[in-house]
Amino acid sequence: MTYNEVIKIGDAYLLPLASELYGLEGYKTRPVEAHDGGRNVVYTCEKEGAGAKMLRIAFLNDRSREDLLGEVEYIRYLFEHGGSVSNVVSSRKGNLLEEIIHHNHTFYVCLFEKARGKRLVENNYRYREGVPITEYYYTCGKTLGKLHQLSKGYTPVHRRYSFFDKYTVDYIEELIPDSLSLLKEKLVQLIKTLEGLERNCESFGMIHFDYNDGNYTIDFDTGQITVFDFDNSCFGWYMYDLADLWRSGVGWIQFEQDAGKRKKFMDDYFETALAGYRSETRIENSMLDKLPLFIQVTLMENIADEFEQMRNNGEEPECNEEMSYLIKCLEDDIPYMAQ
Repeated sequence: MTYNEVIKIGDAYLLPLASELYGLEGYKTRPVEAHDGGRNVVYTCEKEGAGAKMLRIAFLNDRSREDLLGEVEYIRYLFEHGGSVSNVVSSRKGNLLEEIIHHNHTFYVCLFEKARGKRLVENNYRYREGVPITEYYYTCGKTLGKLHQLSKGYTPVHRRYSFFDKYTVDYIEELIPDSLSLLKEKLVQLIKTLEGLERNCESFGMIHFDYNDGNYTIDFDTGQITVFDFDNSCFGWYMYDLADLWRSGVGWIQFEQDAGKRKKFMDDYFETALAGYRSETRIENSMLDKLPLFIQVTLMENIADEFEQMRNNGEEPECNEEMSYLIKCLEDDIPYMAQ
């Protein structure tokens, strides 16, 4: 089933049922433009005098009911314990997740409060007027640190899948084309290295797994960040999210030609973000030393996701300029993406 097919079914069948399930009578709904690789149909729901909502319909069979319950229960836990996240809304039946069956196909539906503020891209990548951008870097780290601190005390009812449930040697062998034999070798080696890492409650737990400025909003009056889109969340190393946080800084300096200036910026940026992170939770220096390793893991996730999209769309494997660079970083053991 395709995105466009779900939109058609949604207009005729799914939206009226979802409206009844969640009490959305009188709300105006409109679909949010899907991004590449998106696995859900999402609608904004707005009504004068009421808080805006986001309705999500999962239609692919790549996630089980257990996985989806694990996601929304985790979001509710974070919200109830002070995490700055977009809360999941219970249905009229009291459920965080609802199922709608249409022509023997199961659609999983959930509703979220719309996060306050705007994404950076919607504000033309300008931060709060008159406020130093370092406040933003610090808040990014602080917000993530709070989520990780809460994760360290989290006991799931429905357990979300783990990093190693997906990223295995067999998965890489099957997904990566034989024509990229060196890449395949490097990724297999990377997974084997990860398998040897210690996993304890201070280093390994529920993580966002896609922490970047596309998945949170900023209240430009206060600077508060509200995180959403936990669709990729899983049990993994907290360092993975920190590596994603590091990568988020690259965009601010990527066009600087002087490598020394790029390095100085990235060091200062991450030092500020890490100070925010450590204001909320602990991270051992022995794990921070593995930042280059986990930057490579974020590259692996990016590359694997691209190949998965091509496979799911029935396309021949092809590398654009951006992916070719990520592959080069892995194949040539280029640390810190040459930043």
